[in-house]
Amino acid sequence: MKNKRWERDYDSYCNKHELEILFSLLRVEDEELFEICIDTLRSFTNLENKRMIRDNPYIIERINEFIPKSGAAVEKIFEDFLLNIKK
Repeated sequence: MKNKRWERDYDSYCNKHELEILFSLLRVEDEELFEICIDTLRSFTNLENKRMIRDNPYIIERINEFIPKSGAAVEKIFEDFLLNIKK
């Protein structure tokens, strides 16, 4: 039982740092990097991660800037991301 708790705590710790790294990369002025980061963030599905994402309005603002000028595939990634963080 102790091992499972340690694993869970470790995963949570790593997950938080992964999010922080992705958040910092989202501020780089590179559209392709931004798209990749948003695509990666779609896999961060627990409630705490979603809260952290929603607490960064910059992410939503940039997505809304990019959607009108994105291709169909990237637009789908952005829309899927926005739907997932609202759930």
